[in-house]
Amino acid sequence: MMKKLFIVLLALVATTGVAQERKVEKASKDFANLAFIDAQELYLRIVKNGYSSPEILAKLGDTYYFNDDLQESYNWYNQLFENYSDNIKPEYYFRYAQALKSVRRYDEADVLMAKFNTFKGYDSRADNYSKQPDYLQIIDFQSGRFEVQNAREINSFTADFGPSFYDDQNQVAFATARDTGSFIKRVHEWNEQAFLQLYTADADSDGKLDNARSLSSTLNTKWHESTPGFTTDGETVYFTRNNSEKGRLRQDVDGLTKLKIFKSTRKGNNWTTPVEVSFNSDEYSTAHPALTPDGKKLFFVSDMPGSIGYDPDEEFTRSDIWVADVALDGSLSEPRNVEGINTNGRETFPFVSKNNVLYFASTGHQGLGGLDVFASTINADGTMSEVINIGKPINTPYDDFSFIVDDDTNLGYFSSNRPGGMGDDDIYRFKQTEQLRNMCEILLTGTVTDAQTDEPIEGAVVSIMDSNNNQIDQITTRANGKYVFKLECDKQYFVRGAKEDYTPDEELFTTPATSDFLDIPLELSNSKIPVLECDDLAKILDIEQIYFDFDKSNIRSDAAAELAKIQAFLELYPQTKIEIRSHTDSRANDAYNDALSERRAQSTRSWLIEKGIDANRITAKGFGERQLVNRCSNGVKCTPAEHQLNRRSEFIVSGLENYTECE
Repeated sequence: MMKKLFIVLLALVATTGVAQERKVEKASKDFANLAFIDAQELYLRIVKNGYSSPEILAKLGDTYYFNDDLQESYNWYNQLFENYSDNIKPEYYFRYAQALKSVRRYDEADVLMAKFNTFKGYDSRADNYSKQPDYLQIIDFQSGRFEVQNAREINSFTADFGPSFYDDQNQVAFATARDTGSFIKRVHEWNEQAFLQLYTADADSDGKLDNARSLSSTLNTKWHESTPGFTTDGETVYFTRNNSEKGRLRQDVDGLTKLKIFKSTRKGNNWTTPVEVSFNSDEYSTAHPALTPDGKKLFFVSDMPGSIGYDPDEEFTRSDIWVADVALDGSLSEPRNVEGINTNGRETFPFVSKNNVLYFASTGHQGLGGLDVFASTINADGTMSEVINIGKPINTPYDDFSFIVDDDTNLGYFSSNRPGGMGDDDIYRFKQTEQLRNMCEILLTGTVTDAQTDEPIEGAVVSIMDSNNNQIDQITTRANGKYVFKLECDKQYFVRGAKEDYTPDEELFTTPATSDFLDIPLELSNSKIPVLECDDLAKILDIEQIYFDFDKSNIRSDAAAELAKIQAFLELYPQTKIEIRSHTDSRANDAYNDALSERRAQSTRSWLIEKGIDANRITAKGFGERQLVNRCSNGVKCTPAEHQLNRRSEFIVSGLENYTECE
């Protein structure tokens, strides 16, 4: 009976194991087809049943990560790193770092990015971190330029995103997944929401939106339509649609449906049948078109060959921003990768303002987590300026994207899935209160410390002067001793720290030609040095080693420069006395070292007396090798540097009140 029971249990275990493996296989297939909801359910069930592996935790985290739910992806990536730290692909260091940012654990995210850099030194995301380890301060520096409100008047309880100015800015077009009221509600596998449709809404003089309605039955189909980009006259539109033909979806060689850009023109109140742009393909996606204000260039997003990090063997190729020239007849040139802004992360949702600034969203540049909005000026020669994170409150640890702005009114819109919205992604409106100052600013920070104690100084006045010594700005430090200034690029400045009873410190510097972060510490020397009985002036006055030539005791010129500090101190404080203590290393015999150190101590004393210091204030004694500071005693093999530590001079203070003999 027991044997039969054992066989039944064994069969049950075997069947359960096979069943779990089949579930893993099916979940992996769903994942490859981007049907994330099904994969999530299966992986969650598997984990609930106690079956776990690096692949399962990684893929489960990915189903949330690629569906832009970074907070939930954090939970699974966290388990992956806690339980399988020795079996993790380099890519997950980056993904986990982004998830950590989403829960505001920035310090841990930075550690992971540093590790990621060791794996992928060629990866631009790691390179960005290496160049800007203090990126959070730079983001804070750019923050506070926008007043943001949720556009609740037109948002739904599903996804609303991708705003675009339409019809001379009096309307805003956008994509929405709200139910169209059709008898059969179509949903797509990515997130079980209705397929996206193009809507438009009216905008008043304050940017408030109203009267949301379908843009056009000609442009909208039963598949996805999103992210329209219009010419300034509103007569031509480029937009994103699923790869489809005659009402049926088309697929690539792997069975996946890509995205394509379509174009349509307006004839009266109607739109012509949309046609594909010339660089579309069944084998890669093109999406999110954005025209320059003059209509001569079309920026868009694609994972086509030539994208940074393109790998045909990867499950996902991260998108880049591309650009094509628009000819007078409307034809498009071959696309070019927009160099200088693309990374191994994801760049997406471009927009070009009237001031020729390219705004875009990215996970590859340094941000707060998820997609952040960045900006880069398009130079006259077509090159891009330094990429700037536009800061809070536009950017958050969540996904923030689809940024557009009217440079004449400083009003604009963007999309975000931050908490407090009405649905999945919401549209937010804003007023820009401060410009990005020619896209080039320098954040200067530093800490004012006591040169003797290394402690931060509170109440220090830190001033910025230009090259003509005119004061530009000034602050007073708090308890942490830190200061921060916003400066212009490619200019010369002085920074000076000062406080009563301290000797000021200042630095002359020239700011970089591109936006950057500078850190200049300032050390103030206390002009009233606190000295206690038995203190060593060599440490207090930061005296370099007093060097003597081999087997000699005469004072060298470099030693005299250091002894001058002792001389000055004794002159300033005539009530004090000092005891000079000279030490040698252990090389040579003990008696010889005693005699040598005694001669050096007396030579030092004589030098000070010759400089006018009363002989009664100075005593001197040689200690030979009897007070070594390390292990380098007789017979112990040590390096020259280790022996050097023992060859030292001390200047012990005495003669103060309540004098006691020093050890």
